[in-house]
Amino acid sequence: MKDDVRMGCVCGLKTLGIGTFGDGEGGAEAGRLFRVEPGHSAAFALEQATLLMGCAQQLTLHASIEQDGASSWAAHYLVGMAKALVEDLAFGLATST
Repeated sequence: MKDDVRMGCVCGLKTLGIGTFGDGEGGAEAGRLFRVEPGHSAAFALEQATLLMGCAQQLTLHASIEQDGASSWAAHYLVGMAKALVEDLAFGLATST
């Protein structure tokens, strides 16, 4: 019961596989390059999104200090992946209520 309260309403929620990242070969209107796999727990997906965002934060700091364009692009891709994870869970949360 205590874990249910701590996790709020995401307990039992799984990824649906609808979160996507990266334009496909035909651009944004084409199929996406990456998709979240369905069936992972919300807790795991949120943990992974947090790790990706932490890496992106470090890269943006490095990029701003060193004027490093490669780090900026790496951070951009990491944030896109984290966004796909969170969007996937948000959609699952909205459809489960």
